Amino acid sequence: MQKTSDREVVVTRSFDAPARLVFQAWSQPELFKKWWVPRSLGMTLRSCELDVRTGGAYRLVFGEDAANTMAFFGRYLEVVPNQRIVWTNEESGEPGSVTTVTFEERDGKTLVVMSELYPSKQALDEAGTGAQEATKETFEQLDDLLAELAAG
Repeated sequence: MQKTSDREVVVTRSFDAPARLVFQAWSQPELFKKWWVPRSLGMTLRSCELDVRTGGAYRLVFGEDAANTMAFFGRYLEVVPNQRIVWTNEESGEPGSVTTVTFEERDGKTLVVMSELYPSKQALDEAGTGAQEATKETFEQLDDLLAELAAG
């Protein structure tokens, strides 16, 4: 994980799975739900709507119970199967960050580069480091899911 500018954070991670499986884990709701929320938070992904195509939208609803939920939503700006997904983060009501994830397969493994570009330095500072720290745990959960998919 590295702050590459005053507006961008980039996470780079290699997964022991082909790009098509890694892409499936990011684009199929039934798989995405298995790894996206850090288990240590005790939160549940109550709803997961993903229309992973250029022009499509997503909506994720988290919460411990139905009365206490948080929604994250946005649009997919670019989707190239097995290679790239770019989406907006619109839940703040103001221009949010844009996330770009690339999948590069090398010898059966996939290098994932996830960039979070914020509209300003202030927006990145306000976002804090919580989401970036959670990424480590979610990527470990993704490792586990990919091992299951590869085996089965």
